[in-house]
Amino acid sequence: MKQWGDKRYYSLDYYIKITFGEKLYKLSLDGGMTCPNRDGKIGHRGCIFCSSGGSGDFAGDRRLSIREQINQAKLLVDRKHTGSSYIAYFQAYTNTYAPVNYLEKIFTEAINEPHVRILSIATRPDCLSPEVLELLSRLNKIKPVWVELGLQTIHKESAAFIRRGYDLDVFEKAVYDLKNIGIAVITHVILCLPNESTEKMLETIFYLNKLPIDGIKLQLLHILKGTDLENVYMADPFYLPDLEEYVKLLGDIISHLREDIVIHRLTGDGPKTLLIAPLWTGNKRMVLNRIQKYFKDADIWQGKEISCQNHLHSTN
Repeated sequence: MKQWGDKRYYSLDYYIKITFGEKLYKLSLDGGMTCPNRDGKIGHRGCIFCSSGGSGDFAGDRRLSIREQINQAKLLVDRKHTGSSYIAYFQAYTNTYAPVNYLEKIFTEAINEPHVRILSIATRPDCLSPEVLELLSRLNKIKPVWVELGLQTIHKESAAFIRRGYDLDVFEKAVYDLKNIGIAVITHVILCLPNESTEKMLETIFYLNKLPIDGIKLQLLHILKGTDLENVYMADPFYLPDLEEYVKLLGDIISHLREDIVIHRLTGDGPKTLLIAPLWTGNKRMVLNRIQKYFKDADIWQGKEISCQNHLHSTN
């Protein structure tokens, strides 16, 4: 079985160390954008789980320039980081939802910082116009560009519940458009959406195994204060797993994941001041230690059940 350092899966840390020769820290930035799911183009309230910060609760202050945000973020991560290389991560809201000349200005400012090794951009697959793709292609010739796409699930009823706002074929087109210009694609998947069984979650994994994605972020569904999901949950609490149940679910998910897909995240951690449930996710170090121990004790390996990738599945 393939080895990935001291882990049983292809972790982001391992990929970065063998690719860049050192550890890189993310500098979370805010490009000052909004989202078509908030400004009325698609909807007004955003995805049901999304906080008022547009999933960028740890990002920089949008009132500052990108260079100022980078310098500020460096001061924060340098408390625990002894290196000098970083990933410039545009995290908050939809980071290709702006005029191309504005995007070129802020992305160029970030990518030209001497200690930035990677430009990472979180966006929606329905916000990648030909002009944006051409810009990303040019930037990718300067330094590697990653694009993160929020798929979350392949199931129509779940996508409607979270108010995702686009169909599956839009996601597929975005993946192939990005890969055709040499951009690395990372996909966000939310685990434990209401009414999604393990089998349904695995169908999303099988679907992604067939696409040329490079990485995945696995996110346990969090209930955050100030979101519409909070109202749903408080009115009629739905099931969320405890830690032991979740680590076993992760083992099942990862053992079926294509072994060349880099795992960027295993659970996620919302701001403690906003977190309503599951509260155990607030202790990130404890959660990650428990996951690693379970994977070793249970002999969990990414790609162990590789034959499952050939199963046909419904995309609803």
